[in-house]
Amino acid sequence: MGLGPSPDCTDIRIEPIAAAHIESFHRTLDLVAREKKYLTLLEATPLPQTRDFVMGMIAKGNPQFVALTEDEVVGWCDISRHFFPSNAHRGRLGMGILPAYRGKGLGRKLIDTTLKAAQEAGFLRVELDVYEDNSRAIALYEKVGFVREGIFRRAARIDGRFINAIGMALVFEEDRPA
Repeated sequence: MGLGPSPDCTDIRIEPIAAAHIESFHRTLDLVAREKKYLTLLEATPLPQTRDFVMGMIAKGNPQFVALTEDEVVGWCDISRHFFPSNAHRGRLGMGILPAYRGKGLGRKLIDTTLKAAQEAGFLRVELDVYEDNSRAIALYEKVGFVREGIFRRAARIDGRFINAIGMALVFEEDRPA
């Protein structure tokens, strides 16, 4: 992808995902998934399924943003609204960033943008699960207001190793600015 060894994040744009971003998003999702450290997926779903997911997110008005350098997706953050009407005020957050772009504040920009859009779209609660050994992500989530709600023991099994996950949530307060 020609992204270089130590990219400068000043030229990165954060935009709502669009159909034109799907193939690049799919490549980035696959690269992060294949690290086998951060996502439930161990590889991206086939491109047609990824396309259906993204187009569904757009159609439903679910917040999904991508970080772009030139026209390549280098990170994403999305919130999927729960399906059942009694849970429709809740959403599940997912995000990922290519390794070369981590630790530069991009995750904070992505999550802030996505949470603001979620609140504007009427979400009242955003949830996520994070592997307990992902201290960088946990620190980011706590900085933006997520609180730990519980531990999911043996939540994932990757290459024969069990990993616990921490359930976290952010509840938008009535007086919290969007």
